[in-house]
Amino acid sequence: MADMNFTGPEPDLQDLLAARPQLQMHAQDGLCLEDVPLNAIADQYGTPVWVYGAGTMRARFAALRDAFAAENVPMHIHYAVKANDHLAILNLFCEQGAGADVVSIGEFRRAIKAGIAAKNIVYSGVGKAEAELEAALAAGIGQINVESAEEVEMISAIAARLGVVANIALRMNPDVDAGTHAKITTGLAENKFGIAAEDIPALYARAASLPGVQVAGIAMHIGSQILSTEPYRLAYEKGAEMVRALRAAGQNVEVLDIGGGLGIGYQDEPGLNPAAFAATVRQVTHGLGVRLMMEPGRYLAGPAGVLLGAVILQKQAGKRFVVLDAAMNDLMRPAMYEAWHGILPVDASAFHAPATPADVVGPICETADQFATNRALPDLQPGARVALLDAGAYGAVMSSAYNARPRPAAVLVDRGGFELITRRQDVDALWEGEMIPAPRRA
Repeated sequence: MADMNFTGPEPDLQDLLAARPQLQMHAQDGLCLEDVPLNAIADQYGTPVWVYGAGTMRARFAALRDAFAAENVPMHIHYAVKANDHLAILNLFCEQGAGADVVSIGEFRRAIKAGIAAKNIVYSGVGKAEAELEAALAAGIGQINVESAEEVEMISAIAARLGVVANIALRMNPDVDAGTHAKITTGLAENKFGIAAEDIPALYARAASLPGVQVAGIAMHIGSQILSTEPYRLAYEKGAEMVRALRAAGQNVEVLDIGGGLGIGYQDEPGLNPAAFAATVRQVTHGLGVRLMMEPGRYLAGPAGVLLGAVILQKQAGKRFVVLDAAMNDLMRPAMYEAWHGILPVDASAFHAPATPADVVGPICETADQFATNRALPDLQPGARVALLDAGAYGAVMSSAYNARPRPAAVLVDRGGFELITRRQDVDALWEGEMIPAPRRA
């Protein structure tokens, strides 16, 4: 299994570790995240368990913010809640000055609960229900990125009924191939997202004439896990052209929302360079005179998280299978996207031991429940712990209780210590809210 946009040879354990400065291998304590031993966390909270590094997230936010500052480009950063919606993590980014990008009223309310003001929240998504829009507008949402003519009419009607003004941006589909996995591409004409560029001018004029609506500008988002600046350049050039065309037609355009999708390195390849990305944005938008906004998620949270699992057994059946207590219901990306995640043993002696090929799988009754195929790993006896790397984004948020497996605990590492931020789900909680109907009379 490999990410579509990286086809190099698989890195060995030493290369994986060297590419991740947030991880350290201590001779006594074993694998550490931000110098906190992962064994200590697993000892206290069991496995599987999510572990996130607060310092790593702060550092990545600072790197992105500083890259734009170095280019003298004011950028309003809204963290994409869908990447990792934990209250503690939303609060962390709020403290760094980030707003939020949400795609449901549940995410909106999570962001509010975490301390992010409604005026600093952008509401994206192709299918916003009327009740959701009403709740967001009543709460004072900062901006709604609109995806269709039908949605414009719906928002106008709701806003007029509530006696408020909805600040909107029209999401333009630029028909640009982001070169990423088909399931996370959003900027092609065939995708469900956005409004065709040729339809934007008429819809912009229509929206500007409606009651209860203030059209702020144009929004774009072309996909996720993008490792090259070139797709961005192509998309943003089309966005800039649209801004100029709308202004030439007499429209007021104040905002260009450039979306997110910045990719990270899942093997030992570099992720998208924030300095190169910021330079691309400056080159394309220089002199445009718009308020720039963006919504990164994976870039900020992905490398900061690991999923710790323990070996249940090793099975020999023509090949070696390492069976973990973690499974696809915890980390869905390999099953859904054929995604590649690094795997490191937590024990220092295992890290330095000879490695042989193994398939790393979970206990769920699905062939798709596997994390790696023919991965070079040391002998891993029952109870040995491993860390699945770069699991801070699109991990816990996509998890389920499939096979009646309770969701794991989550722990935040910060400044040399660690703290529980989600309790492990109790088995009894799996059927909370369920009822068995009383027998009906014939």
